[in-house]
Amino acid sequence: MSVFTTVSAVELRRWLQDYDVGELADLQGISAGIENTNYFVTTSGGRYVLTLFEKLTAQELPFYLNLMAHLAERGVPSAHPVASRAGNYLGSLNGKPAALVARLEGADVAAPTAGQCAAIGAVLARLHLAGQSYPATMDNPRGPKWWKGVLPEILPFLPQNEAALLQEEIRFQSLYRFSDLPRGAIHADLFRDNVLFAGDRVAGVIDFYFACTDVLLYDVAIAVNDWCIDADGALDAARSRAFLDAYAAVRPWTPIERGAWPVMLRAGALRFWVSRLYDFHLPRPGELTHAKDPGHFRRILELRIRDEHALPGLAG
Repeated sequence: MSVFTTVSAVELRRWLQDYDVGELADLQGISAGIENTNYFVTTSGGRYVLTLFEKLTAQELPFYLNLMAHLAERGVPSAHPVASRAGNYLGSLNGKPAALVARLEGADVAAPTAGQCAAIGAVLARLHLAGQSYPATMDNPRGPKWWKGVLPEILPFLPQNEAALLQEEIRFQSLYRFSDLPRGAIHADLFRDNVLFAGDRVAGVIDFYFACTDVLLYDVAIAVNDWCIDADGALDAARSRAFLDAYAAVRPWTPIERGAWPVMLRAGALRFWVSRLYDFHLPRPGELTHAKDPGHFRRILELRIRDEHALPGLAG
């Protein structure tokens, strides 16, 4: 959510003429994140988030925007894109694909409680069930094929021990296919800063621009690796149990999911270690950008390997 492409108030007023949202009152760049340009937009008709897509193409974006609308229309608290007067969710602004999305209430939480972990676990299960009826598909753009593809670019930056760990974990993950695991539309980036709470209620799930069609359990692993950890990255038993039990109350686990859980936790950690290494060492120029610490997910991966036989399991 960084600002790579500058948008002036004059440019935005011209662009908003195609939307029934009233007159522009305020425009503020959002400095968090590293993938797209984002602005908070306030008009006489409401509050919105404007996103200019720096990597995703106009051909790819309907998958994400239509998924957000699909979920919101089925009761999942996801941000609904705003259609133009012509009925399109996607437009073009300053040479970039652009979309306006309703800004949801609430705020993210830095230190979630067990109750909040349970709330987002249940919402993620509802998201997965609602996504089963979403007809479009999208291969995971940062899945195993991508990990292998960027590995030669990343390795020269790493000390020998980290390079060895990265290569070995990619090899390890390549041994597992899990073709029988339940699949469907997943968020794939359900970190704490992508969920808005109003008290203990999930008010909104945002930033679907890594969404794809993949293993549902992989999505759970990504979320648990962020929501349910202590300061060192180890899984907190109470929050993990709350998250997983609340999820299973909505969508019960299959036997193969219970067996695959330790490997999926490692896969979720690996994916973000690779992404952060790539963004840290091979950044794009842009203002207000913040590449995140790759070491965080290296430590999480090391802990998931170390604690393989003591991880909170999928009960039920």
